[in-house]
Amino acid sequence: MKNPQAATQTAPLARIRQLIDANQRFLVASHANPDGDALGSCAALGSLLQTLGKDVRLFNSTGRPKFLEWLPLPCPLATSLAELGDFVPDWTFVLDCGDLARVGDEITADSLRLVNIDHHLGNPGFGEVNWVDPAQPAVGCMIAMLAREFGVPLKGALGEAIYLAIVSDTGQFSYGNTTPDVLALASEILRQGLQADAFTARWQNQWTLSRLRLWSQALAAVRVYQAGAVCVVGISRAMLESAQATQEDCEGLVETIRKVRGVRMAITLREEVEGQVRISLRSYGQDDVQAVARQFGGGGHRNASGATFVGSLDAAEAAVVAAATRVLTAPTAGDVHG
Repeated sequence: MKNPQAATQTAPLARIRQLIDANQRFLVASHANPDGDALGSCAALGSLLQTLGKDVRLFNSTGRPKFLEWLPLPCPLATSLAELGDFVPDWTFVLDCGDLARVGDEITADSLRLVNIDHHLGNPGFGEVNWVDPAQPAVGCMIAMLAREFGVPLKGALGEAIYLAIVSDTGQFSYGNTTPDVLALASEILRQGLQADAFTARWQNQWTLSRLRLWSQALAAVRVYQAGAVCVVGISRAMLESAQATQEDCEGLVETIRKVRGVRMAITLREEVEGQVRISLRSYGQDDVQAVARQFGGGGHRNASGATFVGSLDAAEAAVVAAATRVLTAPTAGDVHG
């Protein structure tokens, strides 16, 4: 009996192979403020395209974050299309973006031919070619599938970039999306020569003193709700300024408070500008933080999502806690009602 899901995914993969074979110039982009999956996937696809003899450039509107400066990139990373000069792509790959707006204002479906490769639920299919598979733990897994389609081994910079993507989005193989297939993929990359200890040192040891100062302030003011099921940390602009910290220094805080015994939903609220708050949500198992994020126009995955709230930090906390409470206390499909 044929696997319907496998058949569904074969069609876009074959189409992408055809357009790579038929064209020469490619731009590879990901969402602003890239995480390990976003930048890792871009670096991996760029390496693959170069191996195939293609002319390729990378794009990210906010550039490369400091904690990923160690990652080798196969070609220049532009932060504006003007930096590309006379380079005009035949196709633009947009990776790890559930919404095209996350790439920035310069890349649009009206101005460029887009290939949308993503694993977020709710992706609207904004590309001329769309390969969206929410069952994939990371977009890096999809780039690995594409490399196999071309018979390119997952070694060197290509393998390292894919490994970064998958450890980033699986929480170093600790999240619920850690499947036998993704573990087999990691094993394949290790067999091709990646040194796990050296990689982990580069990946993990990127904290700044400013991060420690910021976290000490934030964790000192942690709050819990619903008998400890919901844990919230707020980060104001004043806290960032006093610690001389940046947005990057906030990364990982939400995963840390999720480790508290009894917490089902962990929430960080970061004041980006006055009157605008970035919400990050994490959970385990069946607790669906995407259902919380959707109430604020955001999205992501069941156990990792985000959104933006217009208003003050206090208002954001009240609204998000209320939304989280509704999700946690809502009857499930298995509940029996009299």
